[in-house]
Amino acid sequence: MILFHVFPKRIHFFFPFARRPRWSMLLVLPWLSSMISYVLLGPPYLSHWSTFAGATLSSFSVGLGCYLLLGLIRHSILTQYPDLGQTGPRVALLLLSYMLLTTSFLLGILWGYLHWHWFGYVYQPGSTTRLLLLNLVVNLLAVGAFESSYSMARWRASTIEKEQLKKINLQSQYESLKQQVNPHFLFNTLNSLSSLIADEPQRAEEFVDEMAKVYRYLLQTNRHTDEAGELTTLATEMSFIRSYFHLLKTRYGPGIHLQIELDESDLDRLLPPLTLQMLVENAVKHNVIHAHRPLVIEIKSAPAGQLVVRNNRQQKTTRVLSNQVGLSNITAKYQLLAEHRPGLEALTGLSIAQTDSHFTVSLPLLNTDAS
Repeated sequence: MILFHVFPKRIHFFFPFARRPRWSMLLVLPWLSSMISYVLLGPPYLSHWSTFAGATLSSFSVGLGCYLLLGLIRHSILTQYPDLGQTGPRVALLLLSYMLLTTSFLLGILWGYLHWHWFGYVYQPGSTTRLLLLNLVVNLLAVGAFESSYSMARWRASTIEKEQLKKINLQSQYESLKQQVNPHFLFNTLNSLSSLIADEPQRAEEFVDEMAKVYRYLLQTNRHTDEAGELTTLATEMSFIRSYFHLLKTRYGPGIHLQIELDESDLDRLLPPLTLQMLVENAVKHNVIHAHRPLVIEIKSAPAGQLVVRNNRQQKTTRVLSNQVGLSNITAKYQLLAEHRPGLEALTGLSIAQTDSHFTVSLPLLNTDAS
């Protein structure tokens, strides 16, 4: 799962058992050591303070060593099976490890009592059975308590991350819509329209139609996107991109070109809406656009269900203010999709490659059954 690589500090905060079980066990071990000693020695355990203190201290020392070794084994198991969906194998391995190790330690203690007759020990029939039953109960309680704490912490951390990703996703939609309705965009769009009305009324009418399509798509997308991140087909997204690019082409003329090479089979695949618009907008924002140095944006199909968006690099000499919304928010959308749709955990989001001549972004297209 991608969720425990995004907010490590928050997750560490919600894993109290990673720091506090040692203190809780230091409180439990003396009580547990007393029970083990009483099961082994019986009433003589309470007959004299030296027997009580010596037997308890011996059991406590062995129990502490056992606990420290269990901590290493537990860490190894959690590394292999960390997710909530892996609760079954994780609990089974924890219980098996606890039982094998603690039983070995208890039988070692019993052998020491039998061999050296510690504290005047005399074997009592049934004491071994009682000792193993006590061990079973304690291990069941220990694994149950640990797993409950662990699962609750993972659930809380997962909930926090989902809320963060939802917030990022909503901000992405807001920023995208805001970018299109801000005064600067409207001024440039209406200025382009104004220059067409008198000289080229036919083109002006086409421009208005494409502008209406752009705003209609933006408004519909922001209205219908749910918390899990709505998906749209590549064909629908490309229809919007053609309308959006029509506005750019009217404004920049021969200074900008769009090249599309898509496989027919990819048109029914899915991606988060406005993804391509953000990438096109990113290219326009950061590069010089001139008739003698045209900006060429390519949208192409790639193997393994990938879509490639590439543009030639001709960066502006003036520093461009960037709020880091575009690429990071697309990545967040894919992370959100992976969280809400089982089977998409392997999504990696964007792959970015940058050379002196080109800027390339690759992103996964999803099959229709992902919706």
